[in-house]
Amino acid sequence: MKATGIVVEYNPFHNGHLYHLNQSRSKTNSDVIIAVMSGNFLQRGEPALVDKWTRAKMAVSAGVDLVIELPYAFATAQASDFAKGAIFLLDSLKCEFFCFGSEEGSLDSFHHTYQLLSTNKADYNTAISTFIKQGISYPKALNEAYKLISANSTVPLVDLSKPNNILGYHYIEAAYKLNASIKPETIHRVIANYHDEANPSETIASATGIRKVLFGEMNLTSIQSFLPSTSITELQTWHTAYKAFGSWEGFWPSLRLIILRHTKAQLANYAEITEGIENAIWDAAMKSESFQSFMMQIKSKRFTWTRIQRMLTHIYNCFTWNELEQMDLPTYIRPLAMSKNGQAYLNSLKKDLQLPLISRVAAHKENDMLMLDLKASNLYYLGLQSTNAHEMIGNDYRNAPIIQ
Repeated sequence: MKATGIVVEYNPFHNGHLYHLNQSRSKTNSDVIIAVMSGNFLQRGEPALVDKWTRAKMAVSAGVDLVIELPYAFATAQASDFAKGAIFLLDSLKCEFFCFGSEEGSLDSFHHTYQLLSTNKADYNTAISTFIKQGISYPKALNEAYKLISANSTVPLVDLSKPNNILGYHYIEAAYKLNASIKPETIHRVIANYHDEANPSETIASATGIRKVLFGEMNLTSIQSFLPSTSITELQTWHTAYKAFGSWEGFWPSLRLIILRHTKAQLANYAEITEGIENAIWDAAMKSESFQSFMMQIKSKRFTWTRIQRMLTHIYNCFTWNELEQMDLPTYIRPLAMSKNGQAYLNSLKKDLQLPLISRVAAHKENDMLMLDLKASNLYYLGLQSTNAHEMIGNDYRNAPIIQ
């Protein structure tokens, strides 16, 4: 059986994801599609709309064969580490291809860009440092340095100001650096870009646009044209049970309490907290009754909204610099959901897997990376401010992989 891997968050699973899924299967002529998916906290540093089990069910209902969890340490990391963790897991599962969406739509440009930046690594890093010293954010410094290094290139290169191109580049980079056998493919992103508003006249919208509409109207009818019916059903079931969707605004009372129970010096111990921003975080938390007002006080040219959110995610989940530095690569494969086809593929691999396959977590309490995932899951349910959701605490010990 030939397998293709995709890297996803499915927050929530929408028609654009369905297009990507079907195109990935068709383009690689694969028998099995494996999705490595973020857990309850995401790469942009925010809680997921619904939990990982619900999103995994959406995926398998729509045609994904196997969903495995990307551990928290990678799911909430900057793009290069996010990609490294995901590609490592897909390669470990013997995927022949990984297929990502991009604004570029051409693989050659990605390969040329990797060769350019790896060949000029010293000059590139020097340029990044120079731009950072000018007081701009790290992502903007990367882009400015890239423009400088690529100015005289005679081959087609990727536009690294586009969010999906950036992730795609890091997937390619990870495959090279890991010396992985998995091969890349890319699909041109259609209609909706990453941050676009949802257009009611279309059937494809970005997940960001869909969430904005949902939180604005709190009515699933307003987004049903953008999602498969199976996703709408799962969202309806979730909201009936818990009366809340995951967001920092909803989590704010818990996050604010956690921030203020620390001293400013203690906040500096958490991952990604740098350059004294712990002072601004603590001061803003003292004065802010909403997450939006809190963020408006601490955002700056130096730190992007996403980077600040990742800092807050680590504060909320008590994930420290010391823990981050000990987590180089994923240490296990954890299935969340699968089709019968995915189950057959996984069974065929069991003897050849180099990483432990974890279906029941109780026997793996010594695995620090896994325990971090479980802690983050429990804190996610607490953050929902819902009595029914609080009953989900400890759910990772009770849940076996879903088979549909």
